Amino acid sequence: MNNCKFCNIREDVQYETESSFAILDKYPVTKYHTLIIPKRHVESYFELTDVEHMDCINLINVIKTTLSKLDDTITGFNVGANVGKDAGQTLFHCHIHLIPRRKNDTENPRGGIRRVISKKGDWQKIMKT
Repeated sequence: MNNCKFCNIREDVQYETESSFAILDKYPVTKYHTLIIPKRHVESYFELTDVEHMDCINLINVIKTTLSKLDDTITGFNVGANVGKDAGQTLFHCHIHLIPRRKNDTENPRGGIRRVISKKGDWQKIMKT
């Protein structure tokens, strides 16, 4: 894809495998927010082959381990992919976010990724109603 930003990345690659690579996010949520990107142009995480999927997962694990050793303030991670416009995907080349988390980086981290839809993150509170 000639106009795809991720297909045309040649520099700033932090990690690379046979079918994927990783770069630091240009608009990071936290320090060391990393994008894991398959080399083959596919729009959706669900279009990855089994080999590409495992390669991305393995790369996530390598980066997680490396970042944990590099920065001892990291105490957790969020991992996620936006699939489709209605899920917030804005760049239509599959990519997976690895977001390092730190103690007190937000007032209330409870619910984590469930908070992508406002007021839906506190599942225990929802269950009581």
